[in-house]
Amino acid sequence: MENQMHTEAFNPATGESLGKIPQNTVQDINEGVKRIRVAQAKWAKLSFSERGQSLRKMQRHLVKHSESYARTISRDNGKTLADAYLTDISSAVIAFDYYIKHTARVLRSRRVKGSHIFSLYTKNSLQRIPLGVIGIISPWNYPLAIPMHEILMALMAGNGILYKAASETQMVGQIIQKIVDSGDLPANLFIQVNVAGRIAGDAFLEAGIDKLFFTGSVPIGKKLMQKAAETLTPVSLELGGNDPMIVCAEANLKKAANGAIWAGFSNSGQSCAGVERIYVHRDVYRPFLKLLKQRVEKLRVGDPEKKETQIGTMTTARQQKAVRETLEEAIQQGASVSAISQIDENTGQALPATILTDVNHNMKIMREETFGPVMGVMSFKTIEEAIRLANDSDLGLTASVWSKNHRMARHIASQLEAGVVTINNHLFSHGIPNLPWGGFKQSGVGRTHGELGLLEMTEAQVIVSDLFPANKQLYWSPVPGFIYNRWVGFVMMVGGTWKFKLKGLLKLFLGIK
Repeated sequence: MENQMHTEAFNPATGESLGKIPQNTVQDINEGVKRIRVAQAKWAKLSFSERGQSLRKMQRHLVKHSESYARTISRDNGKTLADAYLTDISSAVIAFDYYIKHTARVLRSRRVKGSHIFSLYTKNSLQRIPLGVIGIISPWNYPLAIPMHEILMALMAGNGILYKAASETQMVGQIIQKIVDSGDLPANLFIQVNVAGRIAGDAFLEAGIDKLFFTGSVPIGKKLMQKAAETLTPVSLELGGNDPMIVCAEANLKKAANGAIWAGFSNSGQSCAGVERIYVHRDVYRPFLKLLKQRVEKLRVGDPEKKETQIGTMTTARQQKAVRETLEEAIQQGASVSAISQIDENTGQALPATILTDVNHNMKIMREETFGPVMGVMSFKTIEEAIRLANDSDLGLTASVWSKNHRMARHIASQLEAGVVTINNHLFSHGIPNLPWGGFKQSGVGRTHGELGLLEMTEAQVIVSDLFPANKQLYWSPVPGFIYNRWVGFVMMVGGTWKFKLKGLLKLFLGIK
């Protein structure tokens, strides 16, 4: 169609046009859901092994083209080539193996034993039924890794998929289409649409999808949940974090400093689970800050295609502006720039990696998700204070504790309000496919990845077979008086005191009133 609208993709480092992707309409979405539903009915009849064979083809295609696809991710998103390969490509490849090998075990039908005497004559089974059409709206920060986990879970569980890649990373969306196409799936089982983010969620829900998986901001997630309530459509929401890092007095400071740089600045800080707040015990505050400063000032930010670049660019000009404004506001409120990286000024949407001190929880930069290459560092006196500061947030996606005393670290971790807490590391657990992913508080609803993620792709169905040989069950109406008395006796035996249990025994076996 000559008049069809397009989305043009640009390299955030150079401004170079990467291509144009045709846009879809709401009508395309409505028709797509209908087509997916037909294909899904056939796909659901296949065994887990047969579905796994298709996914194995997809995995081999991804491995074959991995370096080429990593370059596309880098150019579309702005992250370095190494970052694209390690956090997007590798994470996806590993995920294939887990879901191919373990879905059958997780979702197999199970026999469920009865829990009391009146279920002796029943045969019960619990099985997992595919939901039908899964809607996936994915973000631009990890444009391959995040959606691929959800795509794999949905397919192995027997669902069809309506998928929308982020408007900012449409070239990666084309990669995902190629990966899926390589699996020789039934026609229309997976349909990708390109529509504006502001209409995608409503359009998906109004088209009648059976569940929505959304990764994005808290405000948009709340709107989608409200919209989904109109039809009671279930949602899984991953809405970001403002993640704390606690550095104890016993920590390996060199490892902690290196870990902070990895988890705070990789992908230019555009990680939902990246470190944004660091709390350091006052006894090691200055030596830790010195190590952090030395490392940060050696970092080079700029064009991800240049060999000397260690941190790439911000993906969008909008996010670059938002981070810069939050940083400037903190400085105006008294924050100090303790360390700042080198930066190639000729790179379009780059921001220097920055460490702030003299920060406090009245500042937006410590209260809200910054989503950029900025970290605030505060000292603490006691572990109780560190825990209180770490939990002082409306978000709770991930957190980390750094200490050589693992027993103490685990004790601290158990008190942190976060969906994932790591010890002596941070951010990496998203790449471990068998671990559940999701957060507390306003970081989201539900879990993806692993067994819990697979279960969220299905409905639980219980089948109960009554094998009682008589023509009438004891509890069917009308209930004779002597049966009623025995029933009362049974209840007294189950939940009463010893005195009531004795009376219940007499009622049950003798029918005494």
